[in-house]
Amino acid sequence: MSQEQTQARRATITTPTEREIRIERVFDAPREAVFRLYTDPARIPEWWGPHGTTTEVDEMDVRTGGRWRFIAHDADGGQSAFRGAYREVVPSERIVQTFEWEPMAGHVSVETATFEDLGDRTKVTTVSLFHTTEERDGMLSSGMEHGLNETYERLDAVLAGKA
Repeated sequence: MSQEQTQARRATITTPTEREIRIERVFDAPREAVFRLYTDPARIPEWWGPHGTTTEVDEMDVRTGGRWRFIAHDADGGQSAFRGAYREVVPSERIVQTFEWEPMAGHVSVETATFEDLGDRTKVTTVSLFHTTEERDGMLSSGMEHGLNETYERLDAVLAGKA
């Protein structure tokens, strides 16, 4: 992919309110295929996390009331875990879940991901709601944009059958 194509594929990140982060990204695959990759514990390790990391799915019960926990391993042997609970799962349309990075336990955001059918493409919009503006700004300054875009690049590769 050329630099121009890579730039065009970056997620759009905005802050529509003092406590929200809104992320939009279009993928070159039908909605059902994208949703399947978001919800299949066997496929998460193929794409979740930035380049150079591996992800272990410790728990993933994708249903309203279910829980999830992923452990990310970096190239230096370090690890970090993320967890949450599914508040709502509407197949191929919407996932509402909590998100918590274990090293900062107690700082829980609520993420709503919607999957918009664009024919042979899918627009994924994720809105994260934080308790405070400071928590939102902390997430923005954590390097999340870089990690998110690399994660989406990995998802592109899986969707294209190149991973």
